[in-house]
Amino acid sequence: MTKTLSVIICTHNPKWDNLERVLAALQAQTLPLSQWELLLIDNASKNILSSEIDLTWHPSGCHIRENKLGLTAARLRGFREAIAQTIVFVDDDNILDPEYLEHTVKIFQENPNLGAMGGKSLPEFEVEPEPWFAEVNPPLGIRDLGDESQVCFWDTKLTKVDSSAKYYPEFAPIGAGLVIRKQAAEIYVKRITGDSVRLGLGRTGKKLTSGEDNDIVLTLLEAAWGVGYFPQLKLTHIIPANRLTKDYLARLNYASSHSWVQVLDVHGIRLWQKIPRWTVLLRKIKAFFNYRPWKNPASYIRWKGACGIFEGQAEIS
Repeated sequence: MTKTLSVIICTHNPKWDNLERVLAALQAQTLPLSQWELLLIDNASKNILSSEIDLTWHPSGCHIRENKLGLTAARLRGFREAIAQTIVFVDDDNILDPEYLEHTVKIFQENPNLGAMGGKSLPEFEVEPEPWFAEVNPPLGIRDLGDESQVCFWDTKLTKVDSSAKYYPEFAPIGAGLVIRKQAAEIYVKRITGDSVRLGLGRTGKKLTSGEDNDIVLTLLEAAWGVGYFPQLKLTHIIPANRLTKDYLARLNYASSHSWVQVLDVHGIRLWQKIPRWTVLLRKIKAFFNYRPWKNPASYIRWKGACGIFEGQAEIS
């Protein structure tokens, strides 16, 4: 039977309480179960999830084991297995609003040239963040850009001859609740196949490498697809206590800053100049005194972000 949507959950050693809430929210979707399939990609979890998680409530629920560790590997498996022309990625800590899937279908029907989109990702903190948290704005998949829809298309005739015309839209979709048209996703899959740098983007185990979402967005814009933000696509993003510590956020800011330079370089966007590898340590030391990371956690996290950028600059092609 033809499906309108493929909903894909990529997970590695999930927290059971969170995943149960994710699945309960999917059960509560207003879009009838008969119109979408559910794929749970078990990305090399310690326990085989098919023996522990019941998907029989969904007539097209399916467990898929992907033994190659890493978010990008899990997503690529999801792209290959999905049968619908619209794919919705749901993280194992994303609680979709009941009308999320129904809104997805309507928006894509009304915007046939839109390749990917996202919406509001509102945080549910397990513990109240420290006062300095608001100063940092860490890349934790939190997103609320208001109640106006926004769409971006590149002028591809211009960007092909002038790389300075390329830009990354601030409202581009993030991984939480990412919706992507399969036809557009196939372009991304083809372009990263065999590319070790791009295949290395995305989290792998405890490594906080990122940039895979940015890579998808830029690939689609280069291929003349649009990307958008639609506020009616709402989800709750559970933020556990261990992701609110100074040390975790510093590691995250370092990794995401490094990956940001890396992925922009892949797409010919040069916001920074290449620097000699031997200068990286000297720049980190100078930044140490400029940011004064001993002052407070926010300063420490910002300094680590700057260090990540230096590492990225040393690797620019």
